[in-house]
Amino acid sequence: MLIVLVWLLLFGLVMVYSASLVVAVMIYDYQIDFFYAKQLRSIIVASLVFIVACFIPYSFYRKLNKLAILSSIVILIYVLVKGTTANNASQWISVFGMTVQPSELVKLSVIIYLATIFSKKQKYIGNFSRGVAPPVIIVAVILGLIIVQPDFGTSMVIAFTSFILILCSGMKLRHLAILSLIGMVLLGIFFNFVATNEQKSRINGAYQPFEDPSDDGYQLINSYLAFATGGVTGQGFGESIQKFGYLPEPHTDFIIAVIGEEFGLIGVFMVLSLLFFIVIRGLLIGIRCQDTFGSLLAIGISSLIGTQTFINIGVAIGLLPITGVTLPFISYGGSSLLSLMLAMGILMNLSAHNKMEMKQKKKHDNVVPLHKHISHSQ
Repeated sequence: MLIVLVWLLLFGLVMVYSASLVVAVMIYDYQIDFFYAKQLRSIIVASLVFIVACFIPYSFYRKLNKLAILSSIVILIYVLVKGTTANNASQWISVFGMTVQPSELVKLSVIIYLATIFSKKQKYIGNFSRGVAPPVIIVAVILGLIIVQPDFGTSMVIAFTSFILILCSGMKLRHLAILSLIGMVLLGIFFNFVATNEQKSRINGAYQPFEDPSDDGYQLINSYLAFATGGVTGQGFGESIQKFGYLPEPHTDFIIAVIGEEFGLIGVFMVLSLLFFIVIRGLLIGIRCQDTFGSLLAIGISSLIGTQTFINIGVAIGLLPITGVTLPFISYGGSSLLSLMLAMGILMNLSAHNKMEMKQKKKHDNVVPLHKHISHSQ
């Protein structure tokens, strides 16, 4: 898993350089390595966080449960009041001269919170009002604070990840059905009465891109062109045409389209296979963990990576509206990378804990009781 993670980081760094060349030249006065240099610094910082997290026992995060979720709510309120606005959304704050997107770290806080709460409520998880409703309300508050920024992409990631954790918590299926129904009703209300014109235009752009190819469908159509041009084997590294001002955000939201154009279907399949490998390994770690908190934590982290990958790819191929969700470990973005690397450090510690438990169990099973030795000698 570590080897795959390092490969994804390095490949992502190379692709950020390739995909952002033209954007950097146009915006930052011919600094062709502007985004590359920032991504490299982010990888170094995130890697240090990852190494530290690998050596912190995962049970430590259980103690941070209340602090993490309360801090998340406070920081999201602060973002709404004092956040930096860009692309019609207040999603960023300035910390020590650096721009940070707090909602990226909130994703992990929600996973830690739900894993802690549901591990404590196992005795009465079948009781909806006592075992399920309180944490669901907290998550709903967080989702509401993120949606009004507005940041529908991050809210989708948190909602789907939370749903998977709730599904794995052991709650009754009828309660799960009720939550699903409530979620669909709220989603319908949002799109019909709350969503801005820009958000509605993104839906039209995703499902009817050729009706307005110069506006709503512009990004998706150029994404299609990138995949079509790349074919099976691609045009070669650095040979993308769509990144020359045709495909907006080629180094973030649509980096997979640039990968498809330069490395073809083979390159896309390789990247998705490695991300899929990390998700499956994470789920196996969760299944093998004997501790309920550790099991839900691993499943939550794996679900986060899988959900974020699905949404990013779904946007690039027109399956989902444009949301601004990055491709894990590949897309440009320091806040996203920091959050994901912290999550991977926790997952690595869980894996090491599982292996240690298996070794101790195996050692214990190999010990022959003293009475059997005496019986054998007699």
